[in-house]
Amino acid sequence: MKQYNANNIKNIAIVGHGGSGKTTLAEALLYSTGAADRLGTIADGTTVCDYDPEEIKRKASVSMAAASFEYKGCKVNLLDAPGLFDFVGGMSEAIRAADSVIVTISGKSGLTTGGKKAYRMAKKQGKARMIYVGKLDRESSDFYKVLEQLKTEFGPSICPLVVPFVEDHKVQCYIDLVDMKAFRYENGKAIEVEMPQSEHRIDGLITAISEAVAETDDDLFEKYFSGEKFTQDELLRGIRKGVRLGDITPVFCGSSTELDGIDVVLKGIQMLLPNALEAAIETAFDAEGNEVGVSCDEDKDLVAYVFKTVADPFVGKLSFVKVISGKLSPESAPKNSETGEVEKMGKLLFLHGKKQEDTKLIPAGDIGAVTKLAANTGDTLYEGAQVTLQKADFPQPCYSMAVLPVNKGDESKISQGIKRLLEEDLTLGYSHNHETHQRIISGLGEQHLDVVVSKLKSKFGVDVTLEPPMVAYRETIRKKVKVEGKHKKQSGGHGQFGHVWIEFEPCDSDELVFEEKVFGGAVPKGYFPAVEKGLKEAMVKGVVAGYPMVGLKATLVDGSYHPVDSSEMSFKMAASLAYKAGIPQASPVLLEPIGNLKVTVPDEHTGDMMGELNKRRGRVMGMNPSEEEDGMTVIEAEVPMSEMADFATVVRQMTQGSGSFTFVFERYEQLPGQLEGKVIEEAKKLFADE
Repeated sequence: MKQYNANNIKNIAIVGHGGSGKTTLAEALLYSTGAADRLGTIADGTTVCDYDPEEIKRKASVSMAAASFEYKGCKVNLLDAPGLFDFVGGMSEAIRAADSVIVTISGKSGLTTGGKKAYRMAKKQGKARMIYVGKLDRESSDFYKVLEQLKTEFGPSICPLVVPFVEDHKVQCYIDLVDMKAFRYENGKAIEVEMPQSEHRIDGLITAISEAVAETDDDLFEKYFSGEKFTQDELLRGIRKGVRLGDITPVFCGSSTELDGIDVVLKGIQMLLPNALEAAIETAFDAEGNEVGVSCDEDKDLVAYVFKTVADPFVGKLSFVKVISGKLSPESAPKNSETGEVEKMGKLLFLHGKKQEDTKLIPAGDIGAVTKLAANTGDTLYEGAQVTLQKADFPQPCYSMAVLPVNKGDESKISQGIKRLLEEDLTLGYSHNHETHQRIISGLGEQHLDVVVSKLKSKFGVDVTLEPPMVAYRETIRKKVKVEGKHKKQSGGHGQFGHVWIEFEPCDSDELVFEEKVFGGAVPKGYFPAVEKGLKEAMVKGVVAGYPMVGLKATLVDGSYHPVDSSEMSFKMAASLAYKAGIPQASPVLLEPIGNLKVTVPDEHTGDMMGELNKRRGRVMGMNPSEEEDGMTVIEAEVPMSEMADFATVVRQMTQGSGSFTFVFERYEQLPGQLEGKVIEEAKKLFADE
């Protein structure tokens, strides 16, 4: 592929709800421009962008893919993002790296949660937006119904430029409202036909386009309101400016599988969407943390952003980069603003799905990949003055499972594999719970972790199963007791003798609170630390179910010693015996961890969610309208952690994917008595090996 400069490069993310036709649109664009030699299908697993074995198996995108095509002297980099909510990290990566965004909507399913989320994310980041309503060859698809949904949801910026003429529930032809021409399609080729009888609908749409264009420029505004019609050139100029400012969202339509309308989408990309030079100046921060702008200029110092990482056990690490300014070449030696280290360049590549093409240069405005970089996703590479670019926002993992090896001794292989997967997926989390001895993997949902399990096997050759993680309970006491602990052992030579009286009582502390009130040297001072140590070691296991003891105050009040046989070890043993004798008498109970939950749901689902939280023994603390999204409510509650295992799945099902939540540990509270039996049974299994 020849080199292009920034004013001839366009970076476009294709985003939308799962199954709305993103990969199929990318395939149609690549095939129509000759960048793909055949029109692949998702059903056959032959598309350029869904090449991962997981994607072919699931018939859905699970990670972002890049491919490019050339059209009328312009290079277009497509970033095909997954639409399933479990893989929304790929959408974050794609929108962050793109200059404009095409949101795909199915003409059959209409505007769904994924489409709304994608549009809002693009708008929030100030990216130019275009909408493509596809699948219009399908029965029961309804473009005008979708158009009404778009206008209701996104307001007057929605501006249809191509509309179908429908008769007998079938698209007869497509009308280009800018050129005022009608086309039908045969084998993907447009054939001009007579304009169908103009309905009031068409006139109304043209008026709406003219009004939107008038808002973009003072001269056009005056012309429109003096009753003059715009020329085609003025219309295009106004729409282009409106798209760049985010005031106009053009809507195109067609069928990607039949290639209907794809030529007009290409024309829209070429004429309306901004090139890399026109896209907004990137916001960055200098070494002192001050905001600075980085413009797209080949002649300035190199600044590049790593927006995705692929960890491959055979090829090594592959880093997707967008060059913001300057040029990236194999001779470049940029610094990494995160680590301060100089990065060594591997091979430079342009990506076309799984195909890779070597290149000697990635210029400002272009997207490519570098092999064997040490950098991670979100890092900024720079030459000259230090700058740090703004990172993409990734959702926090909210669905956790324990990872168990199928084969004994595979633990280190699991950790190594997951470490590599964490490099490429910032929506994954991994931790080791030292109390329950479980390795915990966290993601965005069941499918997400299912893919992790598959990748561990296919990429790293390790078999694992998942199970709900155990909850780390605690134990405490509720009343004060005074007990004796005596350790006496006589054998040949020195014996062992330690004798203590200890008062145990509840207190508010995670650690042991130890005091001594011994009179007259009944226990010499030198043995106090041994008594404390003996209690601390004993507290690791409670007497109810074997969980660690908290909220315990112990006061050494009396005891006795032997001038020859007493030792630190004897007093440590005596303290331990006092603990074992005293705690069962002090009304011991189990404590369960309680978390603070903030769940955001559409207003109409607040009642359902309150009912759900009650079922989970939750206490609702308050409700407020969401500050970030209209029509959403944030419910704050305290919920036992043991009740939250499948909450991510329930929120998604209840809200069709529009809900989200955060959940963090708050404190421990007494477990209701009727639930103790079950927890004790589970603890027996947990501590059996010990």
